[in-house]
Amino acid sequence: MSHHTDNPLDDPAVDPFEVARIAADDIARLTGVAHHDIALTLGSGWGKAAELVGETVATIPATEVTGFGKPALEGHVGNLRSVRTPRGKHVLVIGARTHYYEGHGVRRVVHSVRTAAATGARTMVLTNGAGGIKHTWTPGRPVLISDHINLTGDSPLEGATFIDLTDLYSMRLRDLARRIDPTLDEGVYCQFRGPQYETPAEVQMAKTIGGHIVGMSTALEAIAARQAGMEILGFSLITNMAAGIQTTPLSHQEVIEAGQTAEPVISALLAQVIGQL
Repeated sequence: MSHHTDNPLDDPAVDPFEVARIAADDIARLTGVAHHDIALTLGSGWGKAAELVGETVATIPATEVTGFGKPALEGHVGNLRSVRTPRGKHVLVIGARTHYYEGHGVRRVVHSVRTAAATGARTMVLTNGAGGIKHTWTPGRPVLISDHINLTGDSPLEGATFIDLTDLYSMRLRDLARRIDPTLDEGVYCQFRGPQYETPAEVQMAKTIGGHIVGMSTALEAIAARQAGMEILGFSLITNMAAGIQTTPLSHQEVIEAGQTAEPVISALLAQVIGQL
């Protein structure tokens, strides 16, 4: 008897989309909201946005929803929240991200995205805290994700499932964000496996292959969101300059502190963007 079969997604014979449908039913039952329009995954530094998006209808521990586990990380809340915007849209706010480096497999990483799609959400907003490579960026700056490079060596797609990623991060939604804040820059996000921070040489590699942002999330989730037919908007909060760009050692504490400092500003921006969706 295996010790980790308490999560149905750990059984390779189980259909992950069926688990997502069950999870969506759980969310409808526990929140009293039958259908969500937009999903928002809150990464490091973005937590305050949930309060500003609209009126919270319900907050539930993610562990009460089929397929979700406890967050492994300080700075991540572990709740799912249903929020109604002033324009009457229902937003599913995901404060329970499973990171690839936790070692639970890709199905668990993208379960929140597939569940959001099963609740009816057509728009997926993915946020993260990340390291910046562009010298003109400083910690605390939000940037749009224009594209990504998946350096995990893994994929949420199983079998011969061919999904086009040409315009993965929606130009329409990026333009909408820039109408709200014309100073927003954008860049290519590189997802590394983690959990160690990148070496200066790895950061140079990322830069050489066209990356501007380095982190440990988002790319796999974005692929799953595209597979589910959602329109995707990605935001990175630059929490630190990447290794070799900054000369001091990197720490998770620094990431949290940069997030806390920037939180009011970026959360207000995010709430405004979601209000327009």
